[in-house]
Amino acid sequence: MKFSGNAWKFGDDIDTDAIIPAIYLKTVDPDELALHCMEVIIPDFAKKITPGDIIVADKNFGCGSSREHAPVAIKAAKISCVIAKSFARIFYRNSINIGLPILECEEASSKIKQGDKIEVDLSTGIITNLTKNESYKAKPFPEFMQKIISSGGLMNYVMSKSL
Repeated sequence: MKFSGNAWKFGDDIDTDAIIPAIYLKTVDPDELALHCMEVIIPDFAKKITPGDIIVADKNFGCGSSREHAPVAIKAAKISCVIAKSFARIFYRNSINIGLPILECEEASSKIKQGDKIEVDLSTGIITNLTKNESYKAKPFPEFMQKIISSGGLMNYVMSKSL
């Protein structure tokens, strides 16, 4: 799986309330959640991004509550991938469960800047900054986790195995 898009850079400790404000938790409609993704930090974020863009953050991305709405909002906004120095563990697991590609890579997080054109090869963990002509290496997911992500999440993966 390969992705490419422009980088949207965020700092440390971006919590789930910043990803999707609590006022919108009464809906489970992914399209509605996408409209409000990251709006606390960047108003009209959903209108400014291009499908395929990539979120790049520092440490502890997705901290806070265990709500699954946060990765759902990001995926529904058509963000192709999230790269961070580290993820809150429950956000990490929720992302895999819904098929949102994420990678931990301290070097990429430190060197990528807002607006850089990024290419990600999820199968190898290679992140290429096309703007700076640099590459960074994240640890790729094991094959079974890549299958979960490429299936669109854990439920789709399990259903495909039972057929």
